[in-house]
Amino acid sequence: MGGATPERLADIGEEDLLARIFPLFGIEQDAYLPVGPGDDAAVLSVPDGRVVATTDAMVRGSDWLDHWSSGADVGAKCVAQNVADVAAMGARPTGLLLTLAAEPDTRVDWALDLARGIAQAAREFGCRVIGGDLSGAPAGLLLVSITALGDLEGRAPVRRDGARPGDVVAVAGSLGRAAAGLLALERGAGDAAPDLVAAQRRPRPPVQEGPRAAELGAHAMIDLSDGLVRDAGRVARASGVTVDLSSAALAADVDALVDAGHDVLTSHDARGCVFGGGEEHSLLAVFPPDVALPGPWRPVGRIVARSGEDSTPPSGVTVDGDPVDVQGWDHFGG
Repeated sequence: MGGATPERLADIGEEDLLARIFPLFGIEQDAYLPVGPGDDAAVLSVPDGRVVATTDAMVRGSDWLDHWSSGADVGAKCVAQNVADVAAMGARPTGLLLTLAAEPDTRVDWALDLARGIAQAAREFGCRVIGGDLSGAPAGLLLVSITALGDLEGRAPVRRDGARPGDVVAVAGSLGRAAAGLLALERGAGDAAPDLVAAQRRPRPPVQEGPRAAELGAHAMIDLSDGLVRDAGRVARASGVTVDLSSAALAADVDALVDAGHDVLTSHDARGCVFGGGEEHSLLAVFPPDVALPGPWRPVGRIVARSGEDSTPPSGVTVDGDPVDVQGWDHFGG
């Protein structure tokens, strides 16, 4: 005898789904959230007077595959990529708005698993879900989007355009592990590299280090979502400088991936993941040269003046002074 047919969203409707999801978020109104979900909009207190806001979306088939990631994995990952962007501005994440656009045949247990993953990640990063939206979608479409809000707590926002020649380039968090996990999954060898696969499914950005970097006087900062080279290049172009990465400083990251890959990755693969792998959501910041970097910040390069349009690589990034052959991820170009 087969089991009961799983409930679909079409079987229960929007109101019933919300009634099942809200308790998972454990939302309580207080001085910081005077009006929570249930009205037309939530009201969030903003002691600083400024709101840091960002949004990111994930689409099934493009950003995850169901046989690689559970609903909870998708929820946790979508939270991580948003709170990392807030942290990269030097802010503390405070509130999350969730949008789910799903075909009516989507299983209810998947949607509840998604909510559990979001709730768990929100608690880990010190913020909470304050509202959102549910929408039906055409057959085959499943989209999860989160808007994250943050509090600067009196600090100036740290932008991408403040890097200066002589500054130190530093990273907080791991490099290449999420990309290496994706490679392992694509090669059908996920079981051989479980730690790397976990980094791909549920990245753990060092969110607390964003405000810390701001307090230390970071001149520029960015979330490493599309790869070290591509995102460092965004800082370089915004600041009108060149980011020169150190291969010696990054050698340990490459070696660590080879070891964690258990024969799944070659040294060439590992180097590509460290320099070009996306979805890590670690933080890259640029500090004045006289700042004593606390752990987990570690220097990986330096800022140098542009030497002229003809000699500066288009990426704005060099490695040991030479152009780099890794570009990173582009959402439309791959």
